[in-house]
Amino acid sequence: QVQLVESGGGLVQAGGSLRLSCAASGRTFSGGVMGWFRQAPGKEREVVAAISWIGGVTSYADSVKGRFTIPRDNAKNTVYLHITSLHPEDTAVYYCAAARTYYNSRSSLHTSSYDYWGQGTQVTVSS
Repeated sequence: QVQLVESGGGLVQAGGSLRLSCAASGRTFSGGVMGWFRQAPGKEREVVAAISWIGGVTSYADSVKGRFTIPRDNAKNTVYLHITSLHPEDTAVYYCAAARTYYNSRSSLHTSSYDYWGQGTQVTVSS
């Protein structure tokens, strides 16, 4: 079993920056991939970024390219999401997820590829 715990959410002003963290514990999969998703009120959950544990291959949703980055710390089993130039439209619950296997960039951007999910952390951006 894998446990994922997100942290770092909160209330920020538009234009600001934020760093979210996702710590993985329990059984981890070195050949897998970690992803960040978000879900705004009344909307479907959408992927924002993903990174493989091996090689650190990153993938981003087109809507966040240039503002979001997803670094990782393999030694700490932790993945981060750095967000800059926050917009009110970024307001959502942000979820971390883990997949046992990384296949390719395209699959890492699909919700169905993931096996484990965290509880989420709320990010609210005020205008």
